[in-house]
Amino acid sequence: MKRRWTLYDPRLAWMLVAPVLLLLIFFLVLPIAVMGAYTFFTFVTAGVETSVLTTANWHEFLTDSYYHGFLLKTLRVGAMTALLCGVLGYFPAYFIWATTFKHKWLLLLLLIVPFWISFTIRTFSWINILGEQGVVNVALLRMGIISDPLPMLYNEGAVILGLLHFLLPYMILNVYVSLEGIDRTLISAARSMGCTSAQAFREVTLPLSLPGLAAGLLLCFVLAAGSYVTPQLLGSGRDALFGNLIYDTIMGELNWPMGATLSIVLFLVLGFFAAIYTRYMGMSQIVKGLGG
Repeated sequence: MKRRWTLYDPRLAWMLVAPVLLLLIFFLVLPIAVMGAYTFFTFVTAGVETSVLTTANWHEFLTDSYYHGFLLKTLRVGAMTALLCGVLGYFPAYFIWATTFKHKWLLLLLLIVPFWISFTIRTFSWINILGEQGVVNVALLRMGIISDPLPMLYNEGAVILGLLHFLLPYMILNVYVSLEGIDRTLISAARSMGCTSAQAFREVTLPLSLPGLAAGLLLCFVLAAGSYVTPQLLGSGRDALFGNLIYDTIMGELNWPMGATLSIVLFLVLGFFAAIYTRYMGMSQIVKGLGG
C-alpha cells in the first residue's frame, strides 16, 4: 500500500528545508571552502598565484607580529565597542520596557529609523560633525571656548564613536526583547516581600535580562571586529582594523592567498567567541533580538 503524506512526514520536512540548505551550501559553505583552499596556494607576484600547495601563508601569519598587532587591536576595539554599547544601551532598553507610555511602538519605531538610511551615509555624517569645519568645532570656535579646531576625526575615538552609532540599536533591541520576556509578577512578588525598587531590579530584573545583554555584547563585538567601512572613513592608517588589512592585502597587494588566510583567521577567531556563547547561552536570544 502506498504510504500517505502526513503533516509531520520527514520527507515533507526535507522538501521544505532543502532550498534553504542549498542556499547555505552555495552562498556560505562553498565560498568559505574556496577561501580555505586558497590559503594553501602559492603567491607568485601581484595578481598571480599558482595551485602549488604550501603552508607559507600560514607560517607568515603565525610568525609575523605585524599581523598579530592588527588582530589584537581589532579584538580590543571590538571589545571596547561592545562594552560601551552594553553600558549605554541597557538603560534606554529598560526605559522602553518600563515606561507606561501608551504608544510604546513609537519608541521602537524611532529606534529603528536609522536603519532606513544607508550605513555608509550615516558614517559619512560624522565627518560633518567631528571635522575641523564640522558642527562641533565651529560651535566651540564661535563661542570662544577653543582657539583652534580640536582633532576629533581620524583617530581611534572617532572609529569607536562611529561603531557605537551603528551598533547601539542592536544592543537596545536585544536587551529590550530579553526584558519583555520577564514575568512582571516576579517583580511584584519581590516588592511585596519587602524589596525596594533598586533591590527588585538587582535581584530579579537584571539577572533575568542578562541573556539579552550577553547576546547584544556578542553581536556588537562580532560586527565591530569585522567592520571595514567605519575605520576606513573615520580612522587613519594607524586605526585600521583587520578587515581593512584584508582589503589592502587583496585589493592593494593583489595577494589572494594571503588575503584568504587573513579572512579565514578572522572567521575562526570570531567563530570561536560565537561558539563559546552558543555553548553556554544558545543562539535563540540573538535570533529574538534581530527579529524584534
